[in-house]
Amino acid sequence: MQELVSELIQPQGGGFNTLRMGRGEPGLPQAFTWRGRAYTILHELQAWKESSPEGGHTGGELYLRRHYYKLRMSDGTNWTVYFLRQTPRTGQSRHRWYLYSVETPIDLVFEGTLTS
Repeated sequence: MQELVSELIQPQGGGFNTLRMGRGEPGLPQAFTWRGRAYTILHELQAWKESSPEGGHTGGELYLRRHYYKLRMSDGTNWTVYFLRQTPRTGQSRHRWYLYSVETPIDLVFEGTLTS
């Protein structure tokens, strides 16, 4: 069962994947805080990037916009998170990590082991 979330999450300090940072990618933290609760990343299941053209410019150049990750979290759910390469220019805060969706594995749904 998958739920669209699209909410800001806070990376937890104490360790980032610096190998990725050396390749120009964001350092994936070890944990995130969402809705006041900390969740630890157990496994990275998948990673991909999203590019799009720069608005109003010609030439067909593509710009890297987001880094996506599918992650297995400490509560047994699978999260899809993304990192914004550039923050909006509208004066908003400079948040970069967002929780896109949460997938609850079917075995957790039927066992009733997942708590809100």
